[in-house]
Amino acid sequence: MNARDRLRAGSVTKTFTATVLLQLAAEHRVDLDEPVARRLPGLIAGNGHDGRKITVRQLLRHTSGLPDYLDAPEWQHVERLRYRHFTPRELIARALTLPAPGPPAGSGFHYATTNYLVAGLVIEQVTGRSAESEVTRRIIRPLGLRDTYWPGDDPRLRGPHSHSYYAPGADAARTDGTDWNMTFGGVGGALVSSPGDLERFFGALLDGRLLPPEQLAQMRRTVAADPDRLWPGARYGLGLISSPLPCGGVWWGHAGTVPGGHRALGAVGPGGRRVAVALNEVPSTEQAEADFRAVVEAALCEGRPSRSPASPHAPRGHATAPPAPRAPDARNPRTAKESA
Repeated sequence: MNARDRLRAGSVTKTFTATVLLQLAAEHRVDLDEPVARRLPGLIAGNGHDGRKITVRQLLRHTSGLPDYLDAPEWQHVERLRYRHFTPRELIARALTLPAPGPPAGSGFHYATTNYLVAGLVIEQVTGRSAESEVTRRIIRPLGLRDTYWPGDDPRLRGPHSHSYYAPGADAARTDGTDWNMTFGGVGGALVSSPGDLERFFGALLDGRLLPPEQLAQMRRTVAADPDRLWPGARYGLGLISSPLPCGGVWWGHAGTVPGGHRALGAVGPGGRRVAVALNEVPSTEQAEADFRAVVEAALCEGRPSRSPASPHAPRGHATAPPAPRAPDARNPRTAKESA
């Protein structure tokens, strides 16, 4: 693997989608605090879910209270769905059949890709174009991200790419999982990219080249994340994760995982140092996942003395307590919920 090898970026896609919505907010075309039902009447209704009580901001911050369609029982056997086509509305409808995951909208963090599929439909309603085309037009092309594209229904990766591997069952042999129909991830997890492109994207975003200062500041306003959905110490903004560094301060970025085995993370640390890391198999233990993040921390802390970070996070005025911890997902501990 090298910096130009393409891979499936998984939930790193969410930061691209959130950036477009924040651009639209800067253009006064959408209000982050308007109810989703104003743009998508009737989409979120029934079974205790109400789009009139959920805002666009809550979608981006995972505080909408919506269930994750990936928690439906059929996703415990992902290999059976490997080549199936999904639509965003189909997946949202499936999510709404599930019980509410915890606190109501606005009162707690619950990571759910459902939020970003709804956000993609908001972008489509506002612009008259698909969210995928807006991400391409506003981010991918202007930044010259030549290895980043939407795969659509094509299960194959185009161009030079790494192969990824997964075990379809607890006692199953490792299998090549590179080919996968990623329509199930949509604008919450389907992008193909490369470490080099992810490093350029996060550098441009955090340098202020994609958003005005006001919108970038809102993106960095975080709430405490459930450590069983992300990891201890992580906080979540509007499509952006912050995580403490052993040398002080935090890194800003996002991580992603896909069922076929790719694991990606792009981050920017204090002083603007950037890093992007990719794996071709999802860490199978909590320690292996911690070691993966330690690589990121070592790269961003090189040459800086380690110290215990004290209150390093972005402003906490909008923070809420995380939901009660739950057992890590048996399919992909810790990382499964921040996957596509």
